[in-house]
Amino acid sequence: MRILKPVLYTAVVGLVFTSCKSISSIPVPKGTNNVVTISAKKGALTDSEKDNWQHLDLATDTIPGMSVNKAYEFLKGKEGVEVIVGVVDSGTDLKHEDLVDVAWVNPKEVAGNGKDDDKNGYVDDVNGWNFLGKSYKEHLEYERILMNPDIADAETLAEVKKYYKEKVDGAKKANENLLRNKTRYEQLSQGVNSADEAFAKHLNKKDYTKADVLAIKTEDETLLKHINFAKQMFGFGLPSMAAAKKELKNGIEYFTSQLNKNKKMISGDNLKTDYRTVVGDNAYDIKDKPGYGDGNTGHSVKKEAHGSHVSGIIAATRNNEKGMNGVANNVKIMAVRSVSDGDEYDKDVALGIRYAVDNGAKIINTSFGKAFSPNKEWVYDAIKYAAKNDVLIVNAAGNDGKNIDVEKTYPNDSKDLKVEIADNVLTIGAMSANYNEKLPASFSNYGKINVDIFAPGVQVYSTTPENGYAKFSGTSMAAPSTAGVAALVRSYYPKLSASQVKHIIMNSGTKIDLKVIKPGSQSRKNPKGELVSFSDLSVTGRVVNAYNALKMADNIVNGKK
Repeated sequence: MRILKPVLYTAVVGLVFTSCKSISSIPVPKGTNNVVTISAKKGALTDSEKDNWQHLDLATDTIPGMSVNKAYEFLKGKEGVEVIVGVVDSGTDLKHEDLVDVAWVNPKEVAGNGKDDDKNGYVDDVNGWNFLGKSYKEHLEYERILMNPDIADAETLAEVKKYYKEKVDGAKKANENLLRNKTRYEQLSQGVNSADEAFAKHLNKKDYTKADVLAIKTEDETLLKHINFAKQMFGFGLPSMAAAKKELKNGIEYFTSQLNKNKKMISGDNLKTDYRTVVGDNAYDIKDKPGYGDGNTGHSVKKEAHGSHVSGIIAATRNNEKGMNGVANNVKIMAVRSVSDGDEYDKDVALGIRYAVDNGAKIINTSFGKAFSPNKEWVYDAIKYAAKNDVLIVNAAGNDGKNIDVEKTYPNDSKDLKVEIADNVLTIGAMSANYNEKLPASFSNYGKINVDIFAPGVQVYSTTPENGYAKFSGTSMAAPSTAGVAALVRSYYPKLSASQVKHIIMNSGTKIDLKVIKPGSQSRKNPKGELVSFSDLSVTGRVVNAYNALKMADNIVNGKK
């Protein structure tokens, strides 16, 4: 995840351009030190800007987006080629109104005939492959290791047991606060219900308003108590008693579910179900049942929205007057369902990456992660396989607010957190639309060695199942934002290698010279957090810029200085 050694543009470079037999052997120039001194947008973002901020430009819009709109101005008159992007994720609704036109279709497969027409080992893989079959719910990896200790080596098992003890201790402490909050909400709920009944009776209507309550004139002591209680609720920002009832109900349900979840963890009851039986393979034998799963790449339940959201960020049909625009045109999305409602299996990830490579993807987006990886070598081998086949992998850094130069998160491209196994992985941190100390997302992982660059990942608007749209936050959104830019570069400059595209994106990003709040550093004891230089959070100290990336790619391909 490091930048290539700086290459100074001198007269010698001209000789390189003219004498080189392959563009893929031309080194990427050093990024410009375009330190930004632009003032942030002072007013609140408009609704349009909130839905599109990741495409805007810091210089022209005073919003730290990726300059996507500006990039398309640069691309006017230029022809691109189609690029297949593999989305290794949860289910993806490729029937969505904004995705149906960008769905990859396997040209060698006949839909629904129950045959492996292209002889690739997967029957009816028309739009991709679903390695999870009908499975949706799944354990976290540390839970699976506790259930099956033999799947992990001694060192990993010791780490898991320590981690689990810390989780249990934390759950016990958390339950004290959860129970206290649940009791408080239940008391408030009783008060709201009593007040609601009194107001409805006094006003002779159920659909009364805040103004109706505040206008009540009475000397009845009980009613006065209800009015004062209602004022307290309104003081919390609740617009009505009906809203207060709903808010309290949701709170009680949340605290109850968290208490039950923690109680199951403490007792070990959460380790009694083997969800993988639905798939029917041995998840810890990569050679077991080749072609397991099915061709149904869509969502299994409506809330399985992650893959659809990621896909829309990359390539939702542009300018169709529906929903939103993806970053890249000339893209087809190949859906590879490998991520469940829990931690993904290394087997599904490794085979998912290989499937995407074997079926023509030039970019693979991996917006997922976990703390333990018992079969990480399978994933490392898949990454190296992608590198051998000139495929770029764009990977989410993770949402734990931690330094992944010190704490491991998987998947990654470095066994020792120092040396890369291949030069085809971009790891992305998440940033917000705030061009100030809040620029990095508070949840984003960071690392001067293992996070390459930052991209938009807070309140990003995109597609969700069944023609829906929503705003999600996470490095899961920052990765596809970057994958979209990579797809643009590979579309309009297809002779560039995966490694070149990686370093073009890194070296062309907008250099940010700001003191920012280090992700994960805010707490009750330190609510302001720790201020650090933005440049300390990643290899580059930059944020992705589509316009700059395309210009740098154009200069390399056309031999410009």
